[in-house]
Amino acid sequence: MPIEICTVSGFNEVGRNMTAINVDGDVIICDMGLHMENYVRFTEDQEIENFNAEDLLKVNAVPDMRPIEDWKDKVKAIIPSHAHLDHIGAIPFLANEFHAPILCTPFTAAVLQSMIRDRKTPFRNQIRSCAINSIYHLSKNITLEFVEITHSTPHTALICIHTKYGTVIYANDFKLDLYPTIGNKVNFKKLRKLGEKGVLALVIESTYASLEQKMPSESVARQMLMDVLLGTETKDHAIFVTTFSSHIARLKAIYEFGRSLGRKVVYMGRSIDRYMYAAEKVGLLNLYKKAKVLRFSRQMANELKKIDRDGRGKYLIVVTGHMGEPKAVLSRIARGEMGFKFKPDDQVIFSNRVIPTPTTIANRQALEQDLKAHKVRIFKDIHVSGHAAREDLRDMIDMLKPKHIIPAHGDVHMTAALAGLAREMGYVSEKTIHIMQNGDRIKLQ
Repeated sequence: MPIEICTVSGFNEVGRNMTAINVDGDVIICDMGLHMENYVRFTEDQEIENFNAEDLLKVNAVPDMRPIEDWKDKVKAIIPSHAHLDHIGAIPFLANEFHAPILCTPFTAAVLQSMIRDRKTPFRNQIRSCAINSIYHLSKNITLEFVEITHSTPHTALICIHTKYGTVIYANDFKLDLYPTIGNKVNFKKLRKLGEKGVLALVIESTYASLEQKMPSESVARQMLMDVLLGTETKDHAIFVTTFSSHIARLKAIYEFGRSLGRKVVYMGRSIDRYMYAAEKVGLLNLYKKAKVLRFSRQMANELKKIDRDGRGKYLIVVTGHMGEPKAVLSRIARGEMGFKFKPDDQVIFSNRVIPTPTTIANRQALEQDLKAHKVRIFKDIHVSGHAAREDLRDMIDMLKPKHIIPAHGDVHMTAALAGLAREMGYVSEKTIHIMQNGDRIKLQ
């Protein structure tokens, strides 16, 4: 029997990532993520606390697993590639349907354990932390290798599935960063070695396949932050910074620049606390004793009152809400719900880019209008992406030299752009480039 791949979800859209790979009757699942826009819209629009997988499936927030119903009893492991919610966020809701462990790198495991504790519902799957760059013998048919790759959250891995038919590599998500600010730079020697041994298939992200550049390093984003934080007049004014809670390198850089300004640094938000705690647990950060990390609304409101009393020029506050989510900390402060009022020339720094969906665009516009009403100074797009651009994708394909390419992590325009790149590189359409839809299957040999 050849290898059979089912592109369960995340092949018609950005998010809800999930791919199942069947090797002679042994099945592994790579990623099990949320569709973030649908998830946020559902949980924000309704006062729901105890929603379940069925609720989320109805709004297309989690993968529909019916395409692999006949593989259900064959699943040997669920393997998330990294700790972003569009890759791990559905695990607490769906993993119980499989008698299989969760295998992932240490930071991903720590984040996942925190998510499960927060839900306070039964979770029977064992979570096994596998060292970065480790090899795991899963069954007689499958050996796994967690190859370290750079991305916007730590301990991201290329999942290499070694079989007698060849190696399948799941590369979803990554960038080729030569100057990361946390973790190791890309091991090009290892990638070329994998290519020399023979790669049967490469499942590869296509989000920025049409962007004709190399994605800048995280060190560039660090410089951008430094220019704004240290290069503008901020005396006696509040500084708020918001970014992705999972972006540990960015959260660390913000702390360091805040201390350079002589300010006390305070982090506010449940998701920031979750990711920072996980980073501390696995030795990536050491900030809990140096900075204040607040998880609950009452704590935040009390701290904001203290900041206003002591002098807002003495603090740098890092908050959730970079996408304008109505219930996130920054939006609530901007609406005057937490006992703190912005003043003219206070600063708000968005260390991110807006995900271009109707809901997110509308939310950010509403937040920015609230901030502008207070005459706040707004700094936007202080950010570089963690995703590969077209030239990074070209280099990855060139190093791995896969026999088959399956574009992932994108809508039809994104996957088509990746397919176009592969054709430029000499791959033959349909025979070696497989544009898949959610729920499709393909046999490779």
